[in-house]
Order: sequence, then structure tokens, then C-alpha cells
Amino acid sequence: MKRLLLLLLLLIGIAPAAARPQSQGPLVLAAASLQEAMTAAGHAWAAQGHAEPVLSFAASSALARQIAAGAPADLFVSADQAWMDDVAAKGLLVPGTRAPFLGNRLVIVAAAGNPVKVPLAPAALARLLAAGPLAMADPDSVPAGRYGKAALTALGVWPRVQPHVVAGDSVRAALALVERGAAPLGIVYATDARASSAVRIAGVFPPRSYPPITYPLARLKNSTNREAEGFRRFLLSHSGRAIFARFGFSAR
Repeated sequence: MKRLLLLLLLLIGIAPAAARPQSQGPLVLAAASLQEAMTAAGHAWAAQGHAEPVLSFAASSALARQIAAGAPADLFVSADQAWMDDVAAKGLLVPGTRAPFLGNRLVIVAAAGNPVKVPLAPAALARLLAAGPLAMADPDSVPAGRYGKAALTALGVWPRVQPHVVAGDSVRAALALVERGAAPLGIVYATDARASSAVRIAGVFPPRSYPPITYPLARLKNSTNREAEGFRRFLLSHSGRAIFARFGFSAR
């Protein structure tokens, strides 16, 4: 009788829910700096016969707040451990799915036609950065801004530079300020500089001047997409990480 019912359902085009392919890929909330690389990874996943992932990019702080508010997402990729910790503390991660994923570097960018070279000697650095608006992500909440503040503090110039900071709501907002000429210099990730032909790297912060930049990845408890775990594993695989390496990210 069950076999006969299944046959009838198939004949009239109503497959049982378990037999129906999911038409939409997993919803991924990812740090703004991952736009190009995550999009490429999504295309690679779809090329293997899967549904294309739905990607939403913003500052990790904004994404974490969306998750806390009940956003029906499947995966979260933060640009720092702190915002992933915040989501974990609220019990919103699937246990055992959090993993270190990517690394990055912190740089200072200028417009492509600006030949300035940023000195790292504290006095000279402070003079240069305090001369005009310095674009960076919000240093109080956005990971790139926090890393930038840590680096400037370690170099002893933050108190002098802070009044001249123009804070964006994401690292890409800070990048855009330099691209448009609204700020002569900006602090972004090396991968952001690489993604834009409108800017050039004018200085590189010493790695020890800021905490290691780590992008953790995890599946969310609100996840309902059957392919979410598969895509998570794909991102962490050798082939998945190789896609991000092409865009300048390091492995963690």
C-alpha cells in the first residue's frame, strides 16, 4: 500500500518532502571582507551540483546581532573570535561545528595614485595619520577596527590619531572612503586592498602589533538547510581553503 501511494504521488508530481530536492542553498552570514572569496566558493559548490548558497555580507558585529535576534541563517563566518564567542555564549551554535578557518593581515591603504609611504616610526606615523581623516572600521565593535586600534595602541600613536578617525560600519565602508577620496589613508585587511584597483598598500602593520586575525566558522542552531553541513565541510576542505588562498587569505 505504501509503495502504491508513493507511486501515485510521483505520478501527479507531488513528491514527499524527504524526496524533494531543496531548491535554495544554505544562507551564509559572512564578514564583509569575504565578499569576493565567499562568492567564488559558493560558485564552486554550485558547480558540483548543489544549490547556490545565499550569501549575506556585513560587519561581524552586525551579523552577530542579527543571529541573536533570531535570523534564520545556516552558517556564520566572523572576522574575529570575539563575535563568534558572543554567539556561542547565547547557545546559538551547533556544538562541534565551530572551527578556525582563515587568517589575514592588517595594512594601511592610500588611493592608487597616491605615492605616500607610511612610516612605522611612532612619531612619524602619528604625524602622518593625524594630518587628515583616517578611515577605519568602528574601533569599538567591528573586528577590523578593533585590530586597527590594537595596532595603533601597540605603536603608541592611538591617543593622537583617535580624534582624526572616520569610522565606518564595516571594513568595506572604510575602504570605500579611501576609494572615493574622502580619506587619504585607511586601515583595512590585506585582502580588501587586493580586491580594489582603486587603492594601493602604503604600509603594513607588524604582525605582533595586533592579535592574530582569525575567521572562525560555525553552523547555527537555527539552521534548517540540509546542505548547510556539507557546505561547511567544503569550506574547511583543502579545495575550499584553496579558493580563499587565491584571494589572499591564509589558512588557520
